[in-house]
Amino acid sequence: MATMSWGELKDNLRKKVGEHNFTNWIAPLELDSLKDGVATLSAPSTYAGTYVQRNFGDVILGEMGALPDNVRRIEFSVARRNAPAPMAAANGRAATVNDTGDTAPAPTPAPGAAPRRAGTYDADTRSMQERMLQPAPLDPGCTFDSFIVGKPNELAHAAARRVASGAEVEFNPLFLYGGVGLGKTHLMHAIAWELKSSNPDLNVVYLSAEQFMYRFVQALRDRKMMDFKSLFRNVDVLMVDDVQFIAGKDSTQEEFFHTFNALIEHNKQIILSGDCAPNEIKNLPPRISSRLSSGLVVDLHPTDYELRLGILQSKVDVFRIKHPGLVVADGVLEFLAHRISTNVRVLEGALTRLFAFASLVGREITMDLTQDCLSDVLRSSDRKLTIEEIQRRVAEHYNIRLSDMIGPKRVRSFARPRQVAMYLCKKLTSRSLPEIGRRFGGRDHTTVMHGVKRIEELMSQDSQIADDLEMLRRSLEA
Repeated sequence: MATMSWGELKDNLRKKVGEHNFTNWIAPLELDSLKDGVATLSAPSTYAGTYVQRNFGDVILGEMGALPDNVRRIEFSVARRNAPAPMAAANGRAATVNDTGDTAPAPTPAPGAAPRRAGTYDADTRSMQERMLQPAPLDPGCTFDSFIVGKPNELAHAAARRVASGAEVEFNPLFLYGGVGLGKTHLMHAIAWELKSSNPDLNVVYLSAEQFMYRFVQALRDRKMMDFKSLFRNVDVLMVDDVQFIAGKDSTQEEFFHTFNALIEHNKQIILSGDCAPNEIKNLPPRISSRLSSGLVVDLHPTDYELRLGILQSKVDVFRIKHPGLVVADGVLEFLAHRISTNVRVLEGALTRLFAFASLVGREITMDLTQDCLSDVLRSSDRKLTIEEIQRRVAEHYNIRLSDMIGPKRVRSFARPRQVAMYLCKKLTSRSLPEIGRRFGGRDHTTVMHGVKRIEELMSQDSQIADDLEMLRRSLEA
């Protein structure tokens, strides 16, 4: 055993831990030194050393116990880049393993050079890691002060505020979801700004799911996966925007899942956003969607008229600080809040264009000027209701799950809202009865006809049904 090389010892470990674990964790290790019963192994990163110590330490120690040096303990250091790994030679002097596996005298360290221990990095490694973990830039205009709160987003705003306070919260992760332009990214940026302001030393990383995937692929290509794992699993707050983009990317979503679990295990806060609820993200494995749903999941509802008007008034107040002579005729903001109802970004962009045009030509912002300047925006913003939007709104109104409303169950608590939704789809969209039936769990068009007829009968008999329909119609057409 005295002549056993480190390579031979690793071959024994391969049989003990299996090919997969060996390739990922044991193969990158090198034997640094054997001294006074302590074996020092060099690992690619601090995280790798910690992981191997926790999961394979006993196995490695068991193999090394047969060596004549009477190894009683294992320690780890971070490997020097391009430096040969020292090991004990047969004569007891320090030696290195060359490409052929033979031993040769170890190079003498430079005078005054300090030994390199776990947790330290050279300049090249540090700069590479900084590039890998470079966060996405934050928009200075996206703060809590500039976020207009209304009924559709008040819960999301309150949850974001709680997380941004830095206090311990009962929910982790926080998952914000909703359609385009409803404020998800604004809240994400606001949380990051608040955390950085209150605690500059906090390691807050904000990036999109696409950027996470890019960094993962880059780490695979450069063979820096240990650095990638170490970096992302040692943040204090991880914020990932548009998480639905990792769905279907098997390797990326697997790595994200393990990163997620590691951070939760160490009580690190995770904040995510997506365009739909975790269980509705296509091509996302159930075990991942269930983990994303394990905290607080908050829906940012489509804006209502009052919220859109508040956003416009806030923008006008900011613009008037720079242009005190700006005049907006009565009714213009109300008109825009009514006509542009699907996307806040489009709404704000339309107002910005209107401001620019009026200031350039030196005219008051009147209704005529608004309609001329924004004719293309107004045409494209003509509201077109979808079956999915009607289904979701009806499910929310009756406080039932969307899956139950379109599912096969025929109990009255699900059947009546289903018929109401079918009726509204028939009245408020141009979709055919067969298509409506298909969107309701593949039902026949005759089932839709029966549901519509039944609601028409109930409207004259049940005032509650009539009130519900009127309320739903108004909110859908707002």
